Amino acid sequence: MITIHPSEISERESYKLLIGSIIPRPIALVTTLSSQGVVNAAPFSYFNIVTADPPMISVSVQRKQGRSKDTARNAADTGAFVVHIADEAYICEINRTAASLPPEESEVAWAGLSTVKSDMIPVPGIAEARIRMECLLEQSIPLGGTPEMPAADLLIGRVVCFHIDESVYDHGHIKAEALKPVSRLAGASYSKLGEQFVLDRPE
Repeated sequence: MITIHPSEISERESYKLLIGSIIPRPIALVTTLSSQGVVNAAPFSYFNIVTADPPMISVSVQRKQGRSKDTARNAADTGAFVVHIADEAYICEINRTAASLPPEESEVAWAGLSTVKSDMIPVPGIAEARIRMECLLEQSIPLGGTPEMPAADLLIGRVVCFHIDESVYDHGHIKAEALKPVSRLAGASYSKLGEQFVLDRPE
């Protein structure tokens, strides 16, 4: 067993251990709206459920040299964002949204995606996604780094509307085999759903 103390390695070395160990990670494609009306889209694999009562999800947006990225800044400005679940049907387009474009350019058009109006918030969603969640920003928490230069913005979103394609929905359940979700591994590697098995929880 190898023992490694984070205090004795670099941030990049810690990063590689984390993304190589915590796998597979679900991918959120997040859309936000800038104050100039530009729809921003970006994928994030630091993403998960927070609670179901009320439904909340988390997205961690890593900063660049202490500066918030467009996603975190726009979410804070408008108080809303949309989370889309990545699947095989549009994963290449999702990957294209990771391009470093200036704030005045939309990754949606660059990736060849199209927008759809949301019901409860001003931020549009992505029409190609088979699951999307309209979120109000519950909290934006600066974390890591130093107090003067945080490393990330942790966005907590309260889901105010679910949009689910009929092909993946069955009486209140999501059909994983029909959704064909894609998850992130380390580096440029991704994973499909793969083999499933069942284990009953103990009493």
